Amino acid sequence: MTSTGAANDTELLRTLLADSALGDRGAFARLYDLTSARIYGLALRVVRDRNYAEEVVQEAYLQYWQKAGDYQPTRGTVISWMMTIAHRRAVDRVRSEELQHRKIGEYEATSRLPAGPVPLELVVDREQSGELRTCLNRLTDLQRDSIEMSYFSGMTYPEVAEHTSTPLPTIKSRIRDGLRKLRSCLRSRDDA
Repeated sequence: MTSTGAANDTELLRTLLADSALGDRGAFARLYDLTSARIYGLALRVVRDRNYAEEVVQEAYLQYWQKAGDYQPTRGTVISWMMTIAHRRAVDRVRSEELQHRKIGEYEATSRLPAGPVPLELVVDREQSGELRTCLNRLTDLQRDSIEMSYFSGMTYPEVAEHTSTPLPTIKSRIRDGLRKLRSCLRSRDDA
């Protein structure tokens, strides 16, 4: 492309952006047609996902429409202004996704239970194991089964709820009440 052609393109984009700032939708549509391939290409290179790249482009063009009057020709060409905005939006999207993945990973790491059943002997010594069994037998069948599934079989509360076809809040209160009774029973046996 000749320098005259590039200058004409730069001037055309500047005119279209200025008209867009005045609310000219036709000028904005033309600006979109002339620049969207480059903006999308940049977004895709940064986010590496077509769906996210499309969202970044949509957000960027919304910002171009809203901020068209803020463009200052002394600070660079229209396309460089547009690319800077798109790049910032894409980087923000990547950071947001990384933060979300990190938070999910941290949550999973802190809430993960052992993969397999935990033998009772690993939780308490042999003498306490007998006492624990006696106290467990004093619970209702529902409380005992829920506690055993959760604490000795390694199931999460939602898994216990699903396994027993019981609402999650009911499982939580059943286990909580059962643990209180268990604790009380074990304390009374320690005092004896």
